[in-house]
Amino acid sequence: MNKNISTSLENTQERNKTWLLFIGIILIGANLRAPLTSVGSLISYIRDDLGISNGLAGTITTLPLLAFALLSPFAPKIANRIGMEWTIFISLILLICGIIVRSLFGSVALFVGTMIIGIAIAFGNVLLPGFIKMNFPLKIGIMTGVYAVFMNLFGALASGLSVPISSVGNIGWKGSLIFWGIISFIALLVWIPQLGKQKQRESLQAAESPSKKGNSIWKSPLAWNITLFMGLQSLIFYTLITWLPEILQANGYSASAAGWMLFLMQFAIIPITFIIPVIAEKMTNQKVLSVITAILFAAGIAGLLLTSSNFFLVISVILIGIAGGSAFSLSMMFFSLRTSDGKQAAEMSGMAQSFGYLLAAIGPTLFGMLHDITNSWQVPLIMLIVASIIILITGIQSGENKVIADTQSPNTKSVHVG
Repeated sequence: MNKNISTSLENTQERNKTWLLFIGIILIGANLRAPLTSVGSLISYIRDDLGISNGLAGTITTLPLLAFALLSPFAPKIANRIGMEWTIFISLILLICGIIVRSLFGSVALFVGTMIIGIAIAFGNVLLPGFIKMNFPLKIGIMTGVYAVFMNLFGALASGLSVPISSVGNIGWKGSLIFWGIISFIALLVWIPQLGKQKQRESLQAAESPSKKGNSIWKSPLAWNITLFMGLQSLIFYTLITWLPEILQANGYSASAAGWMLFLMQFAIIPITFIIPVIAEKMTNQKVLSVITAILFAAGIAGLLLTSSNFFLVISVILIGIAGGSAFSLSMMFFSLRTSDGKQAAEMSGMAQSFGYLLAAIGPTLFGMLHDITNSWQVPLIMLIVASIIILITGIQSGENKVIADTQSPNTKSVHVG
């Protein structure tokens, strides 16, 4: 009987640890977008308060993307040395520090803090999927879906609530930005129990060091199509996260209403991130999904360009959100479906996140500069339509039923395990 009681207590403790880990993953996911998306609705306040140009204001979003691009290949190396749990913990500390620096000091600190935030989030972007695979090997799909939903949900809430929060008392845009550090602090506290784990570390050698197969990836046309597909969908997303409120305010929206439209765009992403992976996995190829995604992007952006009707602007924002969710999900699926094994998938992910986010980093700054030069939103929006066309082309290529090894051996075919 005592043995049964002991076993029952051990099972209860194990369940509690699993739930605590589950909550920790959710909270980390919640911190991967909110510190960035909270800026978009407030950018006009930041620009006017600090007296900076639209181009310089666009770098508030660009700097984190540069951090994503530069640090993505190194995150697995650091995790392999000190462990995933400690690396994620340190990244949360960096995130809190970055939010404080960005919010409480002058214009130089704004950009320094933003870069620190980008460094912190880069580690989460790279390590969390691997951490989920290591701790929930039989529930990778569910756990990835859960953290992606909370990532997008809190990203949307940060966009919609930032302006209302800034209007409470006299806290302004600085207080509104620092508010989101509360979630980071809670995540830090919840994550502390994970530091005591004495687990055998999973080797990250596949993501850490280039191999012959890794070298061939950089020479593969298919890999470059996937990288461009991911990079351009990120370019569109982060550009509109930064500038959509300004575009809508030019059409008569208040700052608060524009923020909620940004929330709507991101809210439309959430269900799609669940639906598209399920559909894509069941299809022989993903060309049709890629075409639909590109068309939705182009239609939504064209709506912003051609109409000032509130109804059609709402429809346009929803279409962009659906396209963004589909494009992001397809990017993640291409990493698995277009590679021959887990090692090659990790190398593909590293290439796409590094170069892809570097490409995406150009978007917000270039978009702002084009507006400064033309004093209009037309040319910048046309730039995004051109990006949608390239997404169409690269998406069709990426959606073909083959793997990267096909570029070396024409007899290799992709294998779907379902």
